[in-house]
Amino acid sequence: MNNFSNIEKNKILNLKIKEMKELISSGEINSEELVSIHIDQIEKFDSKTNAVCTFTPDFALENARKIDKNKDYNKPLSGIPILIKDLNKTAGIRTTMGSRIYSDFIPKDDDLVVQKIKESGALILGKSNVPEFGAGSHTFNDVFKTTFNPYDLSKTAGGSSGGAGVALAMRMVPMAQGSDMGGSLRNPAAWNNVVGFRTSIGTIPQLPADITYNMMSVNGPMARNIDDLSILLSCMAGYDNRIGNSINEPSERFLDIKLPDPKKIKIAFTHNLGIYPVSQEIKEAFSSSIEIFSKIGFIMEESFPNLENVDNVFQTYRAYTYADAHKEHIVKNRNLMKDTIIWNVEKGLELKGTDLALAESQRSVIDQNIAEFFEKYDFLVLPSTSVLPFDKNIEYIKEIDGVELETYIDWMGLCYAITATGCPSISIPGGFIKGLPTGIQIVGKKLDDLNVLRIAKIFEEETNFYKIQPNIINKENDGD
Repeated sequence: MNNFSNIEKNKILNLKIKEMKELISSGEINSEELVSIHIDQIEKFDSKTNAVCTFTPDFALENARKIDKNKDYNKPLSGIPILIKDLNKTAGIRTTMGSRIYSDFIPKDDDLVVQKIKESGALILGKSNVPEFGAGSHTFNDVFKTTFNPYDLSKTAGGSSGGAGVALAMRMVPMAQGSDMGGSLRNPAAWNNVVGFRTSIGTIPQLPADITYNMMSVNGPMARNIDDLSILLSCMAGYDNRIGNSINEPSERFLDIKLPDPKKIKIAFTHNLGIYPVSQEIKEAFSSSIEIFSKIGFIMEESFPNLENVDNVFQTYRAYTYADAHKEHIVKNRNLMKDTIIWNVEKGLELKGTDLALAESQRSVIDQNIAEFFEKYDFLVLPSTSVLPFDKNIEYIKEIDGVELETYIDWMGLCYAITATGCPSISIPGGFIKGLPTGIQIVGKKLDDLNVLRIAKIFEEETNFYKIQPNIINKENDGD
């Protein structure tokens, strides 16, 4: 094996997936060496950030050697390492869901999304840390403790795909699998200067799926840039006839990132959807982002859709989902669950048929309003978060700009409101305030996922924010 210097390793770690694959194909590096470089990065830095909760280097190296032996380099992700979110089952690899109830659980089978990723040639390096059962946008639990923001170790990394976001920022992996109900891909993407994509419902097939049609939770890709994310998405997406809302479109379409003419595209922008409190720092960062969009040439107009009753829609369906998933847990293991999850489950168990009917009726109105809105605009742009990363010792934000918040998820409204619309939404790096990353959401029409990627790519190429890595890495390289 080659003996790479720290500088050489860092150059490799910052390559895009396509470039990594070109190195492997040319023989300049093999899969085992590429995996080893990422293993070294985890071993060097994860003690500082706690992003990887279950580490499987031997498993990854064994599979890398098989790829090298067979010269099996033709799959889309052959030899590329990845982390799987600790909410998703991985055969033979511990899957805790951040819960003491499952602290020793080792599944016999993979979730479908994991199966698809493995079939693409990717090599699993382990599991990324999550909040307990993925609840809340701050990654901490009683099994593996807290994940820290790599741009400021005193701050939260977000969640629930917090470990994934940190691992990407720290160059531990070039891609990661995550999931999103109320912002769990988008919030940590924003706070770790990476990309997270909540796709349209049905784009990525999900099994197991207890409630196929609830239109709430989706699996999704995370990466440092649009090119890498598109490759991973093309491997995760695809039609599956076992799933009622699965979209029957070729997944290869996500590789076609042709850039449109910005001067022909009309984008609405809003800092708060007319509903939610937003910190002054986020307002400033977002204003700068809008100036960039305008500079690029997009037709920009301040506006937002009518999302009346969106809070009730989201909260009702979230509670319904939590009740379905955890009704047995609070009976058998209530003492092992955090209070916020118990509250959410009990709210779901208290729901009546009329409550669900009302939420469904309200969602139908939102659907109509969204359709009318996108007759006038091509895309909607808004912040990914309402605040900057907060102190790691705080469980959740209880006040923004003088407005008191009632529940642990109220501060996530900018994301969960978009969830309730069913529209695809991507969070991309939006620059830094006080040394901390911010993100912007680009929201598209339902099923217009590919064009969301294209707009994101234009902004990314203009700014190159994604290239700014944490100072922890920079200091290490300076001493090489």
